[in-house]
Amino acid sequence: MNEKIILLVEDNPDDVELTLRALKRANICNPVVVLKDGAEALDYFNGTGLYSGRDLEELPAVILLDIKLPKVSGLEVLKHIRSKSITQVIPVVILTSSKEELDVINGYKLGANSYIRKPVDFIRFSDAVQKLGMYWLLLNEPPPTPRSES
Repeated sequence: MNEKIILLVEDNPDDVELTLRALKRANICNPVVVLKDGAEALDYFNGTGLYSGRDLEELPAVILLDIKLPKVSGLEVLKHIRSKSITQVIPVVILTSSKEELDVINGYKLGANSYIRKPVDFIRFSDAVQKLGMYWLLLNEPPPTPRSES
């Protein structure tokens, strides 16, 4: 895989659009896969449903994960990601509007690399996305990709 994929798991279409605009404004041209709920995210990682036949070895470089998702919560998705050897080392940034302290605690307990509250102001949000992209896509040295489980 040559291009570093960004996986965005977000159910709010306005937040998806805002994130995509912020990435573009920051000149982050990496491909973005958008998943609209927790069940779709699980299908993506398991290669089921809409994603049956997907190459499971082709992994995102970073996951931007909302935790308030329909069908399956973002925290459950995070638990699933961390339970598989092939996905457990992918950087996961919780990007959410939740201000609940318990969500922050549980996010880190389940293995989030970062927890960012979405600012409502586009300029601040765009700044945050640019810094995320710079760090996770350019500066961070990712761990070697483990082989999938048999």
